[in-house]
Amino acid sequence: MTTQLGSLFLVPTPLDFGCDAEAPLQDTLPLSTLQHASRIQYWVTENAKSTRAFLKRVNEVIPLPVAIQQISIQELPREIHKKGDHLSDHSVDGFLKPATLGHDVALISEAGMPAIADPGSSVVRAAHALKIPVVPLVGPVSLLLALAASGLNGQNFAFVGYLPQDGAIRLQRLKELEKMAQQTGQTQAWIETPYRNAAIFDAMLNALKAQTRVAICSGLTLPQMDIRCMRIQEWKSLKPFVITSLPTVFALGI
Repeated sequence: MTTQLGSLFLVPTPLDFGCDAEAPLQDTLPLSTLQHASRIQYWVTENAKSTRAFLKRVNEVIPLPVAIQQISIQELPREIHKKGDHLSDHSVDGFLKPATLGHDVALISEAGMPAIADPGSSVVRAAHALKIPVVPLVGPVSLLLALAASGLNGQNFAFVGYLPQDGAIRLQRLKELEKMAQQTGQTQAWIETPYRNAAIFDAMLNALKAQTRVAICSGLTLPQMDIRCMRIQEWKSLKPFVITSLPTVFALGI
């Protein structure tokens, strides 16, 4: 008799990873997502420590059937997702072996939806190749929350990842994104490691034209959330504006 395949569940997590204060889990994840998360015994993750912390929070809402120590948590190797694991030739089929034996597997990242600006696309791709059903669960996706709240073009947009760390190259990249937005109307969005938020803000003030609109969306879904969108000339008038060190999505457009 053929064993029925399990499913690969994409489990979103709260956007408070690395923040000083945590938002109540039920404020950002619906009950159905928590119920699915509570019963899955096999996890593939970006960070095992953060996944155990997440499961501990789930357990406080819906008790897990077994101790966290009994749950299988496997980390994705950093080398396959450092620059985008959708192009990796590293085999991840082993992570999905439980699904081939009829068990559900969960894919999770540190914050938000796995495989969206986070590792996991190689696992999803492998699941499709193995005919394993892929089931995305409902939860926060910071990029879409920021885009919706920005007032910028939500019909045509691009996520461009992280900007270059080198100051001169970063300025040039910002000018390229601005030109793309002006020529096509396409909103350009990116994220940054929070401690570089201030450097990104200063670079935008130096690189972009006065009439370009810029959205800065920090601490999405958190009590200290701050969402603003205005033209560069207006951002300059706020100096000395101090940008937060919370996780932030940046976007520019016309």
